[in-house]
Amino acid sequence: MTQPPPILSLADAFADAAEPANFPETVLRFRNSRWASHVGLDQLSREEWIEHFARFTPLPANLPQPLAMRYHGHQFGVYNPELGDGRGFLFAQLQDEDGRWLDLGTKGSGQTKYSRQGDGRLTLKGGVREVLAAQYLEAHGVKTSKPFSLIETGEQLTRGDEPSPTRSAVLVRLSHSHIRFGTFQRAAYNEDREALARLVRHCAEVYYPDVADEDITVMAPALLEKVTRETARMIAGWMTIGFVHGVMNTDNFNITGESFDYGPWRFLPYSDPNFTAAYFDQQGLYRFGRQPTQGLWALQQLAGTLTLIADAEPLTDALKTFEAAYQRAFARHTLALFGLKDGTSLQDDLVFLQTLYGWMTETAAAWPQVFFDWFGGRLSKPRAEKSPLASRYEEEKFAAVRDGLYAREPERPDRLNHPYFQRERPVSLLYDEVEALWDPIAEKDDWSAFETKLDDIEAARTALDLGDSAV
Repeated sequence: MTQPPPILSLADAFADAAEPANFPETVLRFRNSRWASHVGLDQLSREEWIEHFARFTPLPANLPQPLAMRYHGHQFGVYNPELGDGRGFLFAQLQDEDGRWLDLGTKGSGQTKYSRQGDGRLTLKGGVREVLAAQYLEAHGVKTSKPFSLIETGEQLTRGDEPSPTRSAVLVRLSHSHIRFGTFQRAAYNEDREALARLVRHCAEVYYPDVADEDITVMAPALLEKVTRETARMIAGWMTIGFVHGVMNTDNFNITGESFDYGPWRFLPYSDPNFTAAYFDQQGLYRFGRQPTQGLWALQQLAGTLTLIADAEPLTDALKTFEAAYQRAFARHTLALFGLKDGTSLQDDLVFLQTLYGWMTETAAAWPQVFFDWFGGRLSKPRAEKSPLASRYEEEKFAAVRDGLYAREPERPDRLNHPYFQRERPVSLLYDEVEALWDPIAEKDDWSAFETKLDDIEAARTALDLGDSAV
């Protein structure tokens, strides 16, 4: 028997019914067939797909109506109690082959009671950018929501920060949870201990069943520790591939530790700790090098909400797991991107990483190229000698990095035979490249460059073979 979506047990206190917009057009631009197969939706016809993911006709035995989630959040350090799903909603909850619950949430699906002065819409360019970013992150082993569907909707939108009018779209993303840190903050702000306890119990039972406990004072810190470790792992992934999220507000963190809600993201062309993605982040609060610190700060705000139902000391102890979890994930992910096994100890690996990233910052070597050139460590020496960065690798200052790469055993040497590694350059998503992909779409409705880029990202995913690290 099909289980009812678990969010229904919380909806009365944490969500409001929403009505989807009625769009004048529905042109399918992206469909994630691979993930559709994981949740049993790969057999939908094109017409059925549009019916569910543009008109939002409910899926069978699922949510009878979309739910706009209620939440608060810190935005650039300032608490805002006037948030909530303003241009999106939770559309459905599905189970994958392993019985795990996954959420289908939207962006650009119309106004809700939390829209304030917004139109509830999404620009097509914004949808294209999210598809690209999330696909790239997943391909490189970073925890992220999955772009599930992108449908152009035929409206002309006005935006103050980009050329207008511009085309519109509705995006559906697949993630493990629609519950944000800000969901807890809202309950705490209202001093609603009962709702907060319900939320903790729900998150433990649905997403982290091994920490479920009758005693809420035990369960809340245990849940916080799980969220802390997953958030640390996510941010470590960002740092290994040079990703700058741009808007690390507490309402942009979810309790399963997945990157989502992509706005002014950027990928670093080269290592720069002070690189800031958002033009409106004048103080550099969310700059690249500060992302781990900001992630821990967001977790501290989450911990603060739980002091209403648990003692401070075990919550503090849960937060203390962040640094070690981050270091382990940072080291493992970096070496995985190089196709190398761990060194003799974590400390040895961290010393090597300090040398590696120090060299990358000092020399401004192209970030993705370095990982591409040295996949497999010493096995890639002949490839690296033909790289656009070959002259950098011959310099004395690279010697310590090379020694560290040579000292570690290749983990997946067979991957070097993949056609992707026969190329001269890796796939990348630098700002100018993304803009160049958009121009032919905007000017001639030519999607070929976008589709080629997605093919290249898929080639990277299969070549790197990082398994389910992004799930």
